[in-house]
Amino acid sequence: MTGTLEDREAIRDILAAYAHAIDRRRWGMMERLFHDDAVFKFGVIEGDWRGFVDQARAVIDPCLATQHQLGQTIFGFANEGVCHTETYMTAMHTIPPGYPLAEVFPDKGVIYSAIVAGRYVDRFEKRGGEWRIAQRTGLYDWRELRVVEGVDLSNTPEGAAGYHDERDPSTAAVRQWLG
Repeated sequence: MTGTLEDREAIRDILAAYAHAIDRRRWGMMERLFHDDAVFKFGVIEGDWRGFVDQARAVIDPCLATQHQLGQTIFGFANEGVCHTETYMTAMHTIPPGYPLAEVFPDKGVIYSAIVAGRYVDRFEKRGGEWRIAQRTGLYDWRELRVVEGVDLSNTPEGAAGYHDERDPSTAAVRQWLG
């Protein structure tokens, strides 16, 4: 089974909305992306999706910036209501001195860049006519930590960098996911 173009696009929209929610710290969007009984496992983060959000906030919120870039997605439709996917991702994190979770990113005493490349292996389920994530397993393929200059955007003019609130220009694009 190959699924319809509409099904594939609905799933891609959820994948993109997830990356946006993480990077813009729009944690409330997650309830529109995961089924109520969804489970999540990625590295040290594991449990139901609500627990994932709490754990992810502890990892992401202390970062100065993050950007999750998605690559190709492979679709494996089991039937009209279940689709297994594999989506490649690269996630960049700007880590400040004093970062609190050494088991995730070490405190190097300086601002540095942590790049994680891996895959989201998901089970999407269509319930009530709506696709959402029912299960996510995140896999690491490689990771790189490097000290670089200018990564904190401290000299960026006002309005030239993204925001983690309603001021971000992307708000209109994601309003449907905001609740």
